[in-house]
Amino acid sequence: MKKYYTNVAIITYLLDKINSLNLKIKRLYLDRGFYSSSVIRWLIALDIPFIMPAVRNGKAGGINQYLKGKKSYRTNHTMNQGSYNEITFDLCIICRYRKGKRGKHGIEYLAYVVYKVDINLDYISEDYRKRFGIETSYRLKNICRIRTTSKNPIIRLLFVGISFLLVNIWIYILWFKISKPRRGGRLVYNHLFSLKQMLAFLSNAVNRIYQVREIIYIPDI
Repeated sequence: MKKYYTNVAIITYLLDKINSLNLKIKRLYLDRGFYSSSVIRWLIALDIPFIMPAVRNGKAGGINQYLKGKKSYRTNHTMNQGSYNEITFDLCIICRYRKGKRGKHGIEYLAYVVYKVDINLDYISEDYRKRFGIETSYRLKNICRIRTTSKNPIIRLLFVGISFLLVNIWIYILWFKISKPRRGGRLVYNHLFSLKQMLAFLSNAVNRIYQVREIIYIPDI
């Protein structure tokens, strides 16, 4: 149970930081690692709209009992993780047809805990996928982030800003220079020009401009 209460503490800390910036949360997207009765109860008590994937454990019962049928639907589920950790919440079961994607066919079931989110069932999974765009941006940012041991927050924030700028430059080049329009959507040749390749080009250019030394000769005495 410690893990669940730690997650509550993490959420509380982050929400406090957000409130201090006078920002309003329109919708909260949580990782499946936060799926627990303690977290769900706390978010409902705070009246914060959220979407969270439900964890499917075991072969029968639990969330698995709802994975049936051919249409998406809403239901209620009661989770019990201890004497005082029972919570009933809205559960959305999404049915999607794979249509041969990744070599798979048939129905794929997705389960989400949803609270005060006014959105059509057919769009819940697509709406939740927005968070992956944020995670992808941060992963790309980490590829080109300048490493430093400085504790100066201004310098560290500057390096983060530069890394995001580099990512955006790469995306711009891909979209406008290394792609071509076609019916059904623009064809982007991202495999021909990766972010790491652009960083290598920049590194080589810096080396040429500033004549970086690669060999040091020790003078004869």
